[in-house]
Amino acid sequence: MAALFSVDTRGWREALAVYRTRRQLVIFLMGFSSGLPLLLGFSTLSFWLREADVGLAAIGGLLTVATPYSLKFVWAPLLDHVRLPFLTRWFGLRRGWLLLIQLLLIGSIVLVGQGDPAQSLGFLALAAVLMAFLSASQDIVIDAYRIEILADHEQGAGAAMTQAGYRVGLLAAGAGALALADFIAWSWVYAIMAGLIGIGILGTLIGAEPVNRRPPPPKQPAAWLRHAAVDPLTDFTKRRGWLVILAFVLLYKYGDAVAGAMANPFYFDLGFSGVEIASVTKVFGVVMTMLGVFAGGLLVARLGILPALAIGGVLQAATNLIFAWLATQGHDLRALAIAVGADNFTGGLGSAAFVAYLSSLCNLAFTATQYALLTSLMAFGRTVLAANAGWFAEWLGWPGFFLATTLLAIPALLLLWHLARLYPIRKPPSGTQNATEPAG
Repeated sequence: MAALFSVDTRGWREALAVYRTRRQLVIFLMGFSSGLPLLLGFSTLSFWLREADVGLAAIGGLLTVATPYSLKFVWAPLLDHVRLPFLTRWFGLRRGWLLLIQLLLIGSIVLVGQGDPAQSLGFLALAAVLMAFLSASQDIVIDAYRIEILADHEQGAGAAMTQAGYRVGLLAAGAGALALADFIAWSWVYAIMAGLIGIGILGTLIGAEPVNRRPPPPKQPAAWLRHAAVDPLTDFTKRRGWLVILAFVLLYKYGDAVAGAMANPFYFDLGFSGVEIASVTKVFGVVMTMLGVFAGGLLVARLGILPALAIGGVLQAATNLIFAWLATQGHDLRALAIAVGADNFTGGLGSAAFVAYLSSLCNLAFTATQYALLTSLMAFGRTVLAANAGWFAEWLGWPGFFLATTLLAIPALLLLWHLARLYPIRKPPSGTQNATEPAG
């Protein structure tokens, strides 16, 4: 655990070399495969349904089929410990599961495309649930694979490559699918999207299997269940300051989440058109996010996780002040670009450091289960705790609201300071062990 807060004294050029490895390419390809199915069950699906004249209430209800993404920690223990016949022996535990899930995911995406919104909405819903379940399962294995295949100093770059691939996948399944739908039937659109999962399969096939550091599971059913479902929790609670760690995970992105929840209504109130908002947030904003995640990965490789988290946390809070300034400028496209660019860059930087931090918290004996639990807690902070954002905006007004979201970052920074005292920064020993090689 102390390695989480080590300082890496290598130069910037050597730190940048962390991106130039085959492992990072594999993680990028897997990230693409992870991002692709998401919009096929959300905005792309809702566009198709509306085009077929499905009612808004039915569309809203159907989008709840994405619930598996919030519950993936429930079956994550199975993916941590169950060995597949033949596939585990041929490819290893992680890649064997990943290959099976990806092949089934291709079938489920094709199945969604065979649905008819006008005649068989129930069939379409069941196919979408299956697609979401398999997509969430793929995420579980990809996250575990990334954590286990990379050394500590590579985790930030791994987070950046995952985010980069993920966003390219979102672009393909969002803008790409909608563009194709102007020329071909939706069944063919979804078939083409299913074929793009082959990019993730390529990553699975060319990637190396991480070294298995999991102890042999017990043979008795009750002991096996306790080892798979209970031991990951008890292992985590044995760490110093584990409650502080959980509170930090919950709150690190809280201020950003509250501000982000009200972003589009804020832009609308300032008089920006849909085209202006899309061009700045969806095009320029995505570019700045990508730059931010790569910068965050570089900071983790050069300075260590704790300093990168601190820099990301301070910058995320500071950029909320730019939105308070934007609220005083009114309809000013240049001011919007400054605010969105700064926010997306610092948000991406903080996200890369944060994913690296969550990755380093996982015991390699329970990687999939513990990471799924931590990301579920993070999602809770991003959604449930941000539910009162609209009330705060009405009460405080836009400048006061964004000033308040800046102050919401303070508790997480104080918790980070406390964690630094629990796990003091230290200089790592010379040489870094490759994550694909067993410990000596």
